[in-house]
Amino acid sequence: MKRRSFIQKSALTTGAISIGSTLTYAKILSNNKNSHTYHLKYAPHLGMFKHHAGEDPIDQLNFIADLGYIAFEDNEMRKRPIEQQEKMAKTMKKRGLEMGVFVAHEIHWKTPNLASGDQTKRDEFLNDIKSSIEVAKRVNAKWMTVVPGHVDLKLRMGYQTVNVVESLRQASALLEPYNITMVLEPLNFKNHPGLFLTDSPQAFEICKAVNSPSCKILFDIYHQQIQEGNLIKNMEASWPEIAYIQIGDNPGRNEPTTGEINYKNVFKWIYEQGFTGILGMEHGNSKDGKEGEQAVIEAYKKVDGFL
Repeated sequence: MKRRSFIQKSALTTGAISIGSTLTYAKILSNNKNSHTYHLKYAPHLGMFKHHAGEDPIDQLNFIADLGYIAFEDNEMRKRPIEQQEKMAKTMKKRGLEMGVFVAHEIHWKTPNLASGDQTKRDEFLNDIKSSIEVAKRVNAKWMTVVPGHVDLKLRMGYQTVNVVESLRQASALLEPYNITMVLEPLNFKNHPGLFLTDSPQAFEICKAVNSPSCKILFDIYHQQIQEGNLIKNMEASWPEIAYIQIGDNPGRNEPTTGEINYKNVFKWIYEQGFTGILGMEHGNSKDGKEGEQAVIEAYKKVDGFL
C-alpha cells in the first residue's frame, strides 16, 4: 500500500517463512529476560524488529512477545496466504498477543470510491468486507481499517457524505453479527492529497450518522498532528467514537521522541481515559539495523513512563 511504504520497506515478503538448517530466533531465544510491562497496548508490526528476530514472521512474533508487548498489527494480513495467517494466529494465541487492525479493502487513492455512490464500487467494497470477516475470524481480529478513498470532484461534499454513510451502514450490517469493528482512518492532506476523509470531526460526524458499534474512528496521531493539531482536545471531542489509535512522530513518521509530539503527555491522557484498546506502532525506525530497533524499544519505555 502506498501509504504504508515505510512499513513495506521493512516488512516481510508475503508468505516468506524461513526453513532449513538455519537456527531461528525461536530456537535460540524464547524467554522474557528483556520483557517490559507497559501501561498501554502498544502494537508493533512485522519488520519492525527483523534485524534482531530474523525474517520469519513467527520468530518476529515471539520476539515482540518477549519484549513485553501484548498486541500486534499487520496492515497486509488480508493478503497473506491462509496457511501463514493460521500459523501467525496460533503463535499469537500461544504468546498472548492481541491482534490489531489490518486493512479491510482495496483503497482507491486516486479515483472516487465510496464518495461517488457508484453501486459497482460499493459492491466491490462490501465484497472486500465479507472476505475480511473471514480473515478476522481466522486471526481473531476485532478491528479492520477502512479508508473511503478519493473525493468525487463532481459532487458536493454533502452528497458524498451521504454516499459514504450508506456504504458504511451496509458494511456495519455485515460486521455486527461477528462483533467486528471497522475503524475509519482520516489521513492528512500532505501525504495523501485529495482523500475524502481527513479530519477527526468529519469522522465523528460520519460515525454518529452510521450509528453502529461496528463503525468507529481510528485516530492516527501522526496524521492528525499534520492535519489539525490540538491533539488531546480533538481526541477528547471525538473520544466516544474512537476505538483504535495509531502512533508516529512528526516530522519523519518514526518512533516517539524523534519529532515534535509530546507523546508522554498524549499517552498519559489516553491512559487516564481508561483506554483498553490497541495503539498501533504504525511508523518507521529512525535508524537502520539493530541500533534503530533498540532505539524504538527504548523510546517506548521512555514515553510510557508517564506515571
